[in-house]
Amino acid sequence: MNVTVANLQAFAAAWNSHDIESLMSFMTDDCVFEASAGPDVCGSSHIGREAVQRGFSDVWKTFPDAQWLNPHHFVCGDRGVSEWTFTGTRADGSRVEVNGCDVFTFREGKIAVKNSYRKNRPPLPAT
Repeated sequence: MNVTVANLQAFAAAWNSHDIESLMSFMTDDCVFEASAGPDVCGSSHIGREAVQRGFSDVWKTFPDAQWLNPHHFVCGDRGVSEWTFTGTRADGSRVEVNGCDVFTFREGKIAVKNSYRKNRPPLPAT
């Protein structure tokens, strides 16, 4: 079974629904999530299902209203890309609105690696 654009669209919809169980159903058991922010050259790396689930959930803790808008996806063999515009508001009211993308590696019909990138734009003031 191969990952398709429809799979990536369903994955994006799960992000916007903040549905961790659905998100994790797309991931391999030994999955990796490389977040766009963090102390390492890769941002921050979450390895294995439990760590990836915590990393995914942390995004919603930081941005309770997080949304990935206007997604566009493509798949080529065992690789894929999703482009999107991320919006979210932090607890202090500052807002983020940036373009970004995820670069995926697939294995056996699931996502093995989700490597996230986004533009580095200063937070927008609280409204």
